[in-house]
Amino acid sequence: MALNGAKVKKLKKTEPAPDAAALLAWYDRHRRVLPWRALPEAKPNPYCVWLSEIMLQQTMVAAVGPYFQKFVKRWPTVHHLARASLDDVLRMWAGLGYYRRARSLHQCARIICAEYDGQFPPDEKTLIKLPGFGAYTAAAVAAIAFDQRANVVDGNVERVVARIFALRAPLPKAKKALRDAAAKLLPADRFGDYAQALMDLGATICTPRNPKCALCPWNDRCRANKLGIAARLPRKTKPANKPVRCAIAFALFNRKGELFLRQRPPEGLLGGMMEIPSSAWEERKPPKLADVIKYAPVPTNWRLLPEPVTHVFSHFKLNIQIAVGTTTHAAKGWWVNPDKLDNEALPSVMLKIAHRAVEGL
Repeated sequence: MALNGAKVKKLKKTEPAPDAAALLAWYDRHRRVLPWRALPEAKPNPYCVWLSEIMLQQTMVAAVGPYFQKFVKRWPTVHHLARASLDDVLRMWAGLGYYRRARSLHQCARIICAEYDGQFPPDEKTLIKLPGFGAYTAAAVAAIAFDQRANVVDGNVERVVARIFALRAPLPKAKKALRDAAAKLLPADRFGDYAQALMDLGATICTPRNPKCALCPWNDRCRANKLGIAARLPRKTKPANKPVRCAIAFALFNRKGELFLRQRPPEGLLGGMMEIPSSAWEERKPPKLADVIKYAPVPTNWRLLPEPVTHVFSHFKLNIQIAVGTTTHAAKGWWVNPDKLDNEALPSVMLKIAHRAVEGL
């Protein structure tokens, strides 16, 4: 038997499935303290569970913490969030990325208040119909907020399950098999604690690199540990190279040194966020000075900065050249003091462009 060209030993017999009680006992002693997580003796707050799960989609725990705390301080309940303007929500979300989540969050809050009297439905089938909910989020909120029996499978859980059963099929093709295997491990009760225990195990013990198998409460039942291949699972299909798109950003300054910003269309990438005007983001050769005149929003003394800003999105890489110019007027938008840029709903790519433009002015 081989895995990635390396020989591994064989097991003589199938090991029994791990005992949920051992994992829950470990969780009771070692559970992470997270700002959205209820204390052991307290009931979970469905609003906090939902808000954190939306924020945690494709975002690391360390990055989410400060945003979560800002949100609950500004909007402590779903009613407060529903009454907020979308512009304010997007402004608070700026820098967290994947901005469709913020729009769905705001839309969902309004539906929860208008159709459910501010109470989150406890079942997966109803939750998954709400904006921003997929299979994972619906299962997580049902289990953690309402202790419903739900098969909660995120990246951490996939890694744990792949190692427990020594499943060698690569991701993402193995996702269904991993979900089916995870369902076999569900306990008879404490579904919310169990879901969080699995996540904590993956985040702190069964880590992507150098798993701490000796500290794992399931190490005696883990097939990958016994085979000596835990660190090599789960396998992943090599991702394709991301396409590269190029564009020109037009950083306009007025005589006060203020930078011109405008709002992007509500739909599409970075929808509703603030931006520095730019040409279309297309797969083409890097722009030249002649392109500045062609695509510029207003005629002025444009000057290309020497180095582009590079930003990596989930499905492409963007190289954006910056043209700096001055004017006394501009189209519909806002003039913002560079010192106040962090107060605007600027996604991280636009903040990069703005700071580079200010430096090159």
